[in-house]
Amino acid sequence: MNQTNDMAESPSEWVEVRVLGPEEWSELIAERVAEVTGGSIAFGRSSRAADPVPDGFELVRGFYPTTRDTEALRTKLAMGLVQLAEPTEDERLARLEPWFKPLPAEDWANSWRKSWKPFRIGRLAVVTFDWGGTLRDSDVPLRLEPAGAFGTGRHPTTRRCLEWLAGQDLTGKRVLDAGCGSGILSVAARLLGADYAFGFDIDERSAPEGQALAERNGINSGLRLAHGGFELLQGVVDPYDVVLANIYADVLQDHAKTLFAALRPGGQWAFSGIHERHLDGTLEHLGSSGFENPLVRRTGRWATIISPAG
Repeated sequence: MNQTNDMAESPSEWVEVRVLGPEEWSELIAERVAEVTGGSIAFGRSSRAADPVPDGFELVRGFYPTTRDTEALRTKLAMGLVQLAEPTEDERLARLEPWFKPLPAEDWANSWRKSWKPFRIGRLAVVTFDWGGTLRDSDVPLRLEPAGAFGTGRHPTTRRCLEWLAGQDLTGKRVLDAGCGSGILSVAARLLGADYAFGFDIDERSAPEGQALAERNGINSGLRLAHGGFELLQGVVDPYDVVLANIYADVLQDHAKTLFAALRPGGQWAFSGIHERHLDGTLEHLGSSGFENPLVRRTGRWATIISPAG
């Protein structure tokens, strides 16, 4: 590994770090890379000429200035990546190895723009903030900054939730987004017609990042994002018409009763982030908490559990 003092420290020079990992954990890997390096994130190969990625895997690429590149940072990232194996219970993550490469003088922090493409999910058209393409009359644009680690809409669990939301009539409804992360589901709900959305997350970065996302999508009211956990739902007076949770299965199981108490009778719900190995246990917890007749939608190894009318 090259030490910082072995490399030119011009602000125009960058380091690329690549991590090849299981496709279903790509955004989690990206979150760790962004957390440690403080840089930008891209997904996939840098070009069609680059070496192909094995089936079931995805390449996460991070970019940060050479001025931040130290042996301590590289060691922290390597250790942080393998530590992902414990909370996910996926031993493949214990074998993650970052690969570092100095890059030519170019603003590589924006390299993600070369590979990220707009896409549609039902009525939603997911595009960048500065995208200049043409939208259909029926499109509801959701504008994102995909250089961030989470909230790109690419992960199967996020995509399933967005797909479900886009198929609902949210006009005038109140939406709860438990474990809101970047706020993408809360913002999408408001764009799709919800009257009010409340999201919360234990990550202190989530609320300000989600609020910024909302404002850049033209949402200046009818949305509250808070730093905190399920204690924020204690004593809910006005139940929600729609409850969303894209979180780890164990957290969903632990707080299923709290979520049910926050849902108005006959309300709609969608829960994602559930790996296939935890599906049966999660269904059992949801059933005992009052969520009846759930439907399961699978994408690869991931499952999304939705209300029967969904």
